[in-house]
Amino acid sequence: MLVTDICADCAVRDQSLCGSLTDAELTALNTLGRRQTVARGETVIWAGDESIVCANLLAGVLKLSASTADGREQIVGLLYPADFVGRPYAEQSDFTVTALTDAELCVFPRKPFERVLEDHVRMERMLLQRTFSALEEARGRMLMLARKSAEEKIAGFLLSMADRAGSAGCRATESGPVTFDLPLTRGQIADVLGLTIETVSRQLTKLKAAGLIALPGARGVTIRDRAALQARAEPA
Repeated sequence: MLVTDICADCAVRDQSLCGSLTDAELTALNTLGRRQTVARGETVIWAGDESIVCANLLAGVLKLSASTADGREQIVGLLYPADFVGRPYAEQSDFTVTALTDAELCVFPRKPFERVLEDHVRMERMLLQRTFSALEEARGRMLMLARKSAEEKIAGFLLSMADRAGSAGCRATESGPVTFDLPLTRGQIADVLGLTIETVSRQLTKLKAAGLIALPGARGVTIRDRAALQARAEPA
């Protein structure tokens, strides 16, 4: 069997960079990979440090952040299971990568990973496609920050979180409302969406009062009326 144990129990193999690889390509990548667990709050990559690793995120949520000139943190992106971590062909890391939850990664040394990419053009093309997708997502986020109202931002953010929660979310019935835990604090949500903490809290309370969501626990969210929440996420 060409595929070794490190890939046999990978929960995101079908969705990650590895998903469309042949057994031969997967074996080439597999010889470099190692599993790494990361505790909530632990930093995986520091901005400005030498870029020495790339990784597939297997479980958990990571944040990408940068520091402003006065030392404040700005969250510029979130990474979810099956997302790619790091930047091949870059000598230095542009952003700090920190675990918002306990996480698990499949880590590859950057230089050998680059050589595997060069030997497997299809894998390199897949990574390029993922890079373009991330760029489009970033452009969409810029548009949201510039043009959407606070209510539209919060509604859209909750829908995105529900979609990315995937199997981590739970339902009482197959077609019932999904409940999931937010990986971010309200302060971090405010940073991501360009709002204040007070505005985030006010909008969540407003959506709860309208019956669109429920807020069980400190970070729990239940999407009670997805269609109505989707309508709130779109400009009037």
